[in-house]
Amino acid sequence: MQEYHQSSAHPQVAGDAADPIVPIDFSPPDPHQKRVGFRLRWPHILVAGFLLLAGVSGWFILSARSVYLEVTPLTASVEIQSGFSLQIGQRYLMLPGDYPVLLRNEGYHDEPVTLSVGAQQAQNHPFALRELPGIVSVEALGVSGALSGAVVQLDGAEIGRTPLRDMAIEPGEYTLTIAADRYLPNSQSIKVEGRSALNPFSTQLQQAWGEFSFSTTPAGAEVLIDGQVLGTTPYRAEILQGDHEVTLKLVGHKAWQESLEVVAGQTTELPIVALERADGLVFIRSQPSGANVTINGQFRGQTPVEVALPPGRSHEISLFKSGFDETTRTIETRPDEEQDINIPLIPITSVVTIVAEPADAQLFVDGAPKGAANQRLELLAASQVIEIRQEGYVPYTTSFTSRPGLEQELRVTLKSLEEARLEAIRPVITTAAGQSLTLLYPGQFTMGASRREAGRRANEDLREVRLERPFYLSPQEVTNAQYKRFKADHSSGVLEGRTLDLDNQPVVQVSWLDAALFCNWLSGQEGLPLFYQVQDGQVTGFDPESTGYRLPTEAEWEWAARTDGNGNTLRYPWGEQLPPPAGAGNFADVSVSSFMGQFLVGYDDTFLGTAPTGQFPVNSRGMYDMAGNVSEWVHDYYGTLLSLSTNVEVDPAGPQSGAYHTIKGSSWAHSSITELRLSYRDFSDTARNDLGFRIARYLEE
Repeated sequence: MQEYHQSSAHPQVAGDAADPIVPIDFSPPDPHQKRVGFRLRWPHILVAGFLLLAGVSGWFILSARSVYLEVTPLTASVEIQSGFSLQIGQRYLMLPGDYPVLLRNEGYHDEPVTLSVGAQQAQNHPFALRELPGIVSVEALGVSGALSGAVVQLDGAEIGRTPLRDMAIEPGEYTLTIAADRYLPNSQSIKVEGRSALNPFSTQLQQAWGEFSFSTTPAGAEVLIDGQVLGTTPYRAEILQGDHEVTLKLVGHKAWQESLEVVAGQTTELPIVALERADGLVFIRSQPSGANVTINGQFRGQTPVEVALPPGRSHEISLFKSGFDETTRTIETRPDEEQDINIPLIPITSVVTIVAEPADAQLFVDGAPKGAANQRLELLAASQVIEIRQEGYVPYTTSFTSRPGLEQELRVTLKSLEEARLEAIRPVITTAAGQSLTLLYPGQFTMGASRREAGRRANEDLREVRLERPFYLSPQEVTNAQYKRFKADHSSGVLEGRTLDLDNQPVVQVSWLDAALFCNWLSGQEGLPLFYQVQDGQVTGFDPESTGYRLPTEAEWEWAARTDGNGNTLRYPWGEQLPPPAGAGNFADVSVSSFMGQFLVGYDDTFLGTAPTGQFPVNSRGMYDMAGNVSEWVHDYYGTLLSLSTNVEVDPAGPQSGAYHTIKGSSWAHSSITELRLSYRDFSDTARNDLGFRIARYLEE
């Protein structure tokens, strides 16, 4: 291939001769020939390294933060143990992040710290080193010099006993207390200097005793302080300060006793004590014991009794006991002599006839068995406890006094245990929360409603039920005040600007679980067995034999609401027809017409929302608000129960499990023929502002 070049150094001028075009030889490169290119040399590496270092340094200087470590004391050394930093004077250039730093200074603890460099361009980080402990020595001085074994306390904590040497104590202010036997404790404020400085402390303790001198005539009497023998008179004693009882005793003499107030550091010499000759001791017993004793007309106690009597004279001893003749003896005593006399008492008796039913009852007098109760026997003319017992009967006990010269008869008819149990049953009980419950004796009735009944729902199948267990039921729903004793922060809320949270309004906005836990709480307050079994705050079952508080079963609720005791089953609390008469209950009346679509036209119960409990007439079972006011949780899980047989269900408690619980009764929000009927059944798993509960419990058998 040929290239053609035309020179432009001398442009062609018109009229000049053109330069000739000369061809140049061209050959393509040989692919096998080695190519000569760029070779990296040391100068290139040095230049590149310098440029890289300059770039990194520039980046570091632009990205780093100016950090000042303000360390107390100022002489501390700073060692940044990892990470890159550049120290410039007292400041460091450091990238943001955490750095382990070791701070050191003589006389201080080494402090490893973490330095957290933030995003601020200039920042200060203060650190303070802890001083090393001071070296503390403590010495206590007593009356005779240094004391060993004195207890040393700092701020109330014992740290050792004197002499205390070279103990490491953190610097600071303390209360130093030193206490030793027989010395007054000493407390003082001290300041411990740190940095291994020597801190010697010395305290002079003051003696805690006073000195007393004792002398008697005759000498040789034992000296007892608070019952402990110290020596014999004459005697000089060191006694700890405070109040003490001193006794001086000498054989054949009366003991001398006195209270001493000992003041520390004082020396007292008591006057010489003249000891009197001892009385004679007389130990008086009687048969039987318990007789009142007078000596020379002065009461001295009941037998058996020991008395001290002046020697060398006669003493008249008289014994008195109810049911016995008075007995008198005369004795004479000698100094330091003991006598023992035993006086039998002569009983005064009277004949008493016991007539008891049942005939085989047993008699006990003052706890001692006397055989068959039906007998004629002599009893002391004194007050005695007469008891008549027989297995299967309640024992009869009385205090009986027989009268001499009178024919007396005691007639007793024992009550059987069953009779006593029935008599002891309380028709009304009161809970720890102030609720009253009425005892009900239920029976057999028909639950549900006929398919022909207007308003009937599909879940109201007819069922024949017999309730055999007597139970207590609260006539009124649980109020806010009663529930708040269990859960103080509960609120029943407001309705259209009016509160539902007054003390005497029924509690609402409670779930079935809330109601069950309230029942268990109430049982716990009274020591009753818990009805509901709870695990992790949830009800997992119940104890059907428990007599603790619970929710009524659906069957119990419906029996108490619908039966009238005359064999009739009610449709509505007031009768068989709608609308309800005036004052029949708290239903959806004209007061809710502004915010509820359905209400009883022309009916006004005067309450918007819930009414105070007990405002409307009771039913035949003495129950309030079984219709109206609030609907009520009952014990049962909800389920549609189809009765396909004629068998009578006995004390049913509902399905074994379920997602919902049954609700019975209408509320202030209900007005339809379906809801106002007493057989109406609802269900839910959440709280509502028209839903509360009442409580029940089984009778203890």
